[in-house]
Amino acid sequence: MNLKTILSTTLCSLFLLIGCSPKTATSYTISGEIEGLPAEAVIQFTPISHDLETPIAEAVAVNGKFTLKGQMEEPLAVRLSVKDTYGSQMMMLENASININGKLTESKAYDGTAQYDFSGLNVTGSPLTKKYMELYSIRGKMDDIYNAHHETYAEVHAKLSALRQEKNEAALEEFTKTEEYKAMAESESNFFQTVSSSYEQLVMDNKDTFWGPLMMITLTSYLGEEQKSWYEAFSEEAKQSYYGQKVKEELYPAGQVGSEVEAFTIEDATGKKVSLDELCQGKKYILLDFWASWCNPCRKEIPNLKKLYAQYADKGFEIISISIDKKAEDWEKALEEEQLPWPNFLDKGEIAALYKIKFVPTMYLIDAEKVMVGENLRGEELANKLESLFQP
Repeated sequence: MNLKTILSTTLCSLFLLIGCSPKTATSYTISGEIEGLPAEAVIQFTPISHDLETPIAEAVAVNGKFTLKGQMEEPLAVRLSVKDTYGSQMMMLENASININGKLTESKAYDGTAQYDFSGLNVTGSPLTKKYMELYSIRGKMDDIYNAHHETYAEVHAKLSALRQEKNEAALEEFTKTEEYKAMAESESNFFQTVSSSYEQLVMDNKDTFWGPLMMITLTSYLGEEQKSWYEAFSEEAKQSYYGQKVKEELYPAGQVGSEVEAFTIEDATGKKVSLDELCQGKKYILLDFWASWCNPCRKEIPNLKKLYAQYADKGFEIISISIDKKAEDWEKALEEEQLPWPNFLDKGEIAALYKIKFVPTMYLIDAEKVMVGENLRGEELANKLESLFQP
């Protein structure tokens, strides 16, 4: 759905002052007074979704103060941030008189960019923001459980990390057979099951309104087969909402499987240009794996990919990993840690744009003719698909 149909924004618009009645809540006014901002900082409001979104509203804060007016046809979850910096505050943009007050604390990120701590900021006058944060509090509870797990098994994680750094595959395999490793793995598995069931319950508790699909998007990095049953349980109102349609677009993308993917040429680590045709030459099935060093789900899938690669590489299976990392050193560090045995490339943005990558991990399974035969298959789903494709 085009955001332009949802939001029309003007700064200090005389039309809104005259034509919109606060009593009927047909418009919003955001009044901000924030300490710790640089002179004439640009405050941005960017939609929260799995897409690579751009700001839908901006205001210049003069001496920390700004006013923004506009209209919403439907409430929208956004991230409040300062342009060209790190850090943000989640809130709901709704037709109401909203006040944003408090103080930001600045630090420097790893690359020297300003990074703001928004914990000292208060958003008032927005009932939906209050509810949104109440629903989102489940994330903090899950974080607490994971931190307790990690603290309990800190020694096991340290041993595991050391073995990976040593690249001693034999010792690593032996360690995975120990009781301490098995206990850690079981605890981690139980944690992820708890997360999945807790998130599903929260979504189902809100399946009749836009809150259901909104929380699906807010609490997950990507949506897969498991979440299709969640979507199908939504009321018609929830499905027709902005977030319901966002979820549908992600779960049921149009015109993918069965269509030929776009050709591309990319540079390898030595600067040599390689085409998709060259990479596919002599192969039966190729997995285009879009990932990033900072993407935990991407890296958790790597052991499964290595297993499948070892099983099917000599039968004509290839994996092409394309990182969307912004910094080459982050990508190179991840490659050193993961030791991926298949072709790896760093995209400068062109390939991700060509393939309309909205999130990572994104995986496209194609055949020798570059026709897509599977999309975003992971874990057991990918294993089953390859087994059926490579049946004698």
